[in-house]
Amino acid sequence: MGADFGRSRGTESKFSQWLRRRPKSQHSEVDDTAREALLLAVAEAGMPISPAAHPVGYRCSCERIGCPTPARHPISFAWQTQSTTDRAQIERWARSQPQANFITATGMIHDVLDVPLTAGQQALERLLAADIDVGPVAVSGDDRMLFFTATRGTPEDEDEWWPCELDCHPETMDEHPGMRWHCRGSYVLLPPAMLPGELDVHWVRGPENPLPDPLTLLETLTDACAQYADTADQSDLDHDSVAWPLSR
Repeated sequence: MGADFGRSRGTESKFSQWLRRRPKSQHSEVDDTAREALLLAVAEAGMPISPAAHPVGYRCSCERIGCPTPARHPISFAWQTQSTTDRAQIERWARSQPQANFITATGMIHDVLDVPLTAGQQALERLLAADIDVGPVAVSGDDRMLFFTATRGTPEDEDEWWPCELDCHPETMDEHPGMRWHCRGSYVLLPPAMLPGELDVHWVRGPENPLPDPLTLLETLTDACAQYADTADQSDLDHDSVAWPLSR
């Protein structure tokens, strides 16, 4: 899907070709070069990043027993202040921690609208068909799609902060199975990243795409999520209505 979208928006660049390369469990020199280039492209777009855990088989590199988010969380508790766009620092991290994933802290330059994958795919098709400017988009694992947008901002007057029931923070992820709005105080795992079970996080549309106003995407994403929820609910009802034979 990513290649088709890239071709529909113009001539494919060398950077776009990199987007089609999935990170491999065994890093090669080419993979490391592409990984570093992708991370630096995010920083050049103004989005701050910091190192995150990575998978070790089906476990997390943090070695926490029963880690609830294996390979999906920052290494440091100070990730908000540690996150940076400094090229030299990112190069040091990437070269000294070749297995590390990276997160990007939201709410400073950008927000992320995080939706179920099926809903996100439908919404992306509609947005592009309507010629609406869509910013960077990533697929996370096998169940989520991330739409990167400009941030709503962080006003000096806290009373002017625009609260939203969709606001998502790391500790409230399970409370938002539909759409999640990552803004101030939250983060998302950044492509390219590896997850347990040979899953990954990869770009569908790269960080070279300008960040759009979130409100230009919100209605389409909300509609797609509502349709997805209705379909899931109907599927559950159909499953529950099956007359299972009694065992003898």
